[in-house]
This record gives sequence, C-alpha cells and structure tokens, in this order.
Amino acid sequence: MTTTAGPDSRDAWLVVIDPQHIFASPDSAWGSPFFDDAMGNIRRLADGFGDRVLVTRWLPTADRSTSWGDYLDAWPFADRPADDALFDLVPAARGLSPHPTLDLPTFGKWGAELEAVVGHGAPVVLAGVSTDCCVISTALAAADAGARVTVATDACAGSTAENHAAAVQVMSLYPPQITVAETSALLSR
Repeated sequence: MTTTAGPDSRDAWLVVIDPQHIFASPDSAWGSPFFDDAMGNIRRLADGFGDRVLVTRWLPTADRSTSWGDYLDAWPFADRPADDALFDLVPAARGLSPHPTLDLPTFGKWGAELEAVVGHGAPVVLAGVSTDCCVISTALAAADAGARVTVATDACAGSTAENHAAAVQVMSLYPPQITVAETSALLSR
C-alpha cells in the first residue's frame, strides 16, 4: 500500500465509523477479526484529534419497504430493536468523542448530518468498520460532496484481509479527494 498525503490532523476531523458490538464480536456474523487491532489505532488517533472526533453507529431503522427490508431479511440476526445491546458502542469506543454519536440506518455515514458537524469541504480522516462496506461507502460519498478524505488504513477493520485490501485499493484510486495513510504517518503531521 502506498501512503499518500492527507490533511493535517490539526485541521481535520476524525470520523470513527460504527465501533459497535455487532461489528466487533466474534459471535456476530458481521464481526471483524481485525477489530481489536484497528481499535488500538483508533484510540491513538482520537487522542491526537482531541475534541475533533465524531463517532457513528449503524442502526436497523431504515424503511423496510425499500431494499433495506430485503437486506434485513437476508441478515435476520441484525433485525432487532435499535436499542438492542448489539448496537451499543464497544467499551473502548465510549468517550472517544465529546459529541453525541451520529446514528444512521445507512452504510455510508456522509450526509447533511455529518457535514453539519465537520463543515462543508472539510478535511476528514476515516477509521472504523468495515473497510469494505461502511468505510468505503462513507469515503466515496464524502469525496463526491467535496470533503478532503484520508482513510487511516490500519485504523479500519475489514470483513476479511482480502476485502480490506480490495477496499483500500479502490479508495486509493480517488486522489486527491481520497488519500490513504497509516496512523503513525497521520500522527506525525
């Protein structure tokens, strides 16, 4: 993986995507075996970004008359009330941000709600799970909206090592709107 330039962490926001039990637990069909390693780097980044950290959560609250109904039919274990403990943040993610979590029923977390916090055209660093679903969906939408996106590759966890690498490869095709870097490089800026 080639590390490319990205935003200075003094100006950027860190967006931590979906650090929830549903994506962390080895008992979950969506649990990433790389979650704990990514979480260590997320903590390092959050310490460096101070109060410019925003945490998101995926909730199964989408309109069931849309393709989300089909999706939840395909993954019935996730079709639970939004207040189910499976959707809680993992203990290591609690306290990462002084801001309320941004709870959305979508893969991608970029939209008016997130942009209202970080600002239009803002530099953002993305971390979280899963690289090959919610992270890539957020990165592409943010780039289309004009944000300056850096993906902290070692602070992301994919569903598999191969899927993580494939998603990073795809996102690395979008410079200068999307750049990729590792945690140490981001913290040294």
